[in-house]
Amino acid sequence: MTVRLQEAAFDAGAELNAFTAAQSNAGAVVSFSGIVRNSARGDLVAMEIEHYPAMTGSAIEAMIETARGRFALGDALVIHRHGRLAPAEPIMMVATASRHRADAFAAAEFLMDYLKSRAPFWKKEVTASGAQWVAPRDADEKALTRW
Repeated sequence: MTVRLQEAAFDAGAELNAFTAAQSNAGAVVSFSGIVRNSARGDLVAMEIEHYPAMTGSAIEAMIETARGRFALGDALVIHRHGRLAPAEPIMMVATASRHRADAFAAAEFLMDYLKSRAPFWKKEVTASGAQWVAPRDADEKALTRW
């Protein structure tokens, strides 16, 4: 189980290849890569992501352990960036490995829903007209109810 919090961009393809190569007992690997979405008006200059490293890493590790208890999860990788990111830049990646695809898919979705709603990151959208903190979305909160 690996959690990486970093400012630097990452190559999702290379990360997935390395993760997959290490899975000698898995029958399925599922991955999701998120990118910085432009605003609805198309005027996003940057997304600024802040976090408290000791708290964030521990919280994500605990959620991976929860996923291991709920699903037959053999391994997991979570990469999440912080700092200033431009639209279309990679922001995060989740990869899960399991003996069977259903557990790999479910664990990946579980971790993605957690990262979106509960991981201790603070996001600020910066546009040409100013900056504002991103508020929690009802849809993201609702997604957690299925777990």
